[in-house]
Amino acid sequence: MKNKVLCFGEVLWDAFGDEKKAGGAPMNVARHLVQQHVNVGFASRVGSDASGNELSAFLKDSNLYSNLIQKDNNLPTCEVTVQLDENNQATYIIPEPVSWDNIQLTNDLLGEAKRSSIIIYGSLACRNKTTQNTLLNLLDETDALKVFDVNLRSPHYTLETIETFAARADIIKMNDEEAALLSNNSTGDLKDKIIEFQKKYHPQTICVTRGGNGAIIWHDHEFFEHPGFKVNVADTVGAGDAFLATFIAGTIAGYSKPKLLANACAIGAFVAANRGANPVYNQDEIARIKAG
Repeated sequence: MKNKVLCFGEVLWDAFGDEKKAGGAPMNVARHLVQQHVNVGFASRVGSDASGNELSAFLKDSNLYSNLIQKDNNLPTCEVTVQLDENNQATYIIPEPVSWDNIQLTNDLLGEAKRSSIIIYGSLACRNKTTQNTLLNLLDETDALKVFDVNLRSPHYTLETIETFAARADIIKMNDEEAALLSNNSTGDLKDKIIEFQKKYHPQTICVTRGGNGAIIWHDHEFFEHPGFKVNVADTVGAGDAFLATFIAGTIAGYSKPKLLANACAIGAFVAANRGANPVYNQDEIARIKAG
């Protein structure tokens, strides 16, 4: 189906003290794509436990449950401990192994990959070989536009794995800290790091988010920048996922790079101004953010 997006990777519970919310970057991106009326499928694996049943019910309510959500009889559903610092920046304690470490290459998953025009995948779900190999097979079997969402969660990655999946990507999205970490050019500015990264991995497009300072895009030997929108930050969970979803939706719609960059920064700022990764869009509030 034209402009079908497949999001692949982890789904989990983010535990904030006594409260827990469904999370995982690929699932967050998929939920934002749903809110932006994009045709999206989501592939992951949950445990055959109470947490997994709750997640499955949540995905059904979110229009993201299908035969692409696998069940694991041995590994548990993932529950992540989220800690917020004084600036409401999140850090994560992620157990291992969990159900999404064991995503299998099924005929359903392979068929969905071949029907999709865009595949979005991240680095966290690739920390173990089973899911990593499943994804590599999917990417080899589809002509879809490949979007790599770099999510460096120490100690859950290796440089070798990042390089493997960056080399397969048409679009790479990361934040400025990740760009600095992955760059050997420690003395250059962000644009120098992006150019170095592009020469090494040859993607069509590189997006780098800069927190409250907006984002920068390299595309076809040209840079596009946006300074971001100022908001009172509730927490930063999911802001980057919202940015990526909006960027992809704008790409599908054929928007110019400045337009889709402004839209992506605005939705990212809206999410940062609200608690949790997936607040329901309030178009009036988003318009106020854009107006400054």
